Amino acid sequence: MSDRPTIDVAVIMRRVYLDNRWQPWRWELVDVVPAQAAFGSGARLLREDATEQRWLFPGFQAALFRDDAEGYHLNLSSPAPCWFVHWRLDEASGDDGHALARPVDVSLSYHDAGRWLDAQENVDQVPAPEEVRAWAQAFVDEHYVAEPKRRRRPDSFRPLTDRFGNPASVSTDKDRRGGGAGQPPGHAPAAAPGGRHGG
Repeated sequence: MSDRPTIDVAVIMRRVYLDNRWQPWRWELVDVVPAQAAFGSGARLLREDATEQRWLFPGFQAALFRDDAEGYHLNLSSPAPCWFVHWRLDEASGDDGHALARPVDVSLSYHDAGRWLDAQENVDQVPAPEEVRAWAQAFVDEHYVAEPKRRRRPDSFRPLTDRFGNPASVSTDKDRRGGGAGQPPGHAPAAAPGGRHGG
């Protein structure tokens, strides 16, 4: 297996019309599909009706990098392994007066998705098909090495501290100092009237 296996893919996005005067539509990811020569090289409208538009964006390549094997592992070991698609709205509007949502990157890495989200970019996901998961899993099996877990020290060996964070100790010896009648051992009797606080 090469150090950087790749898959050529295309992305399908759709613009869904909403009955909302403030937001008349929204963009969402539909699918990531294997590339075909018939797709051409530019974005094209696949269909349009009263409720949505569907656009095809060819020319993407999903690559696997050895230094991101953990990112693929985290995705593949999740309950629903998926494609992550990073997309942006065009700055200029199209012929219909609306901006096109154009995919920028396609990845199987959990880390890639996290970086895009941290940068407040648009990221959508769709399930990855079985053949793609198997392809990526073979790469992970070859290159991912889990970091050894550090052995947790038992709580009984943790140093004791008081509520201020200072070292504390525990003694099992009973306090044998004598106290007043009815007083627990080691408890000083209350000051008598007329003591140092008296008048």
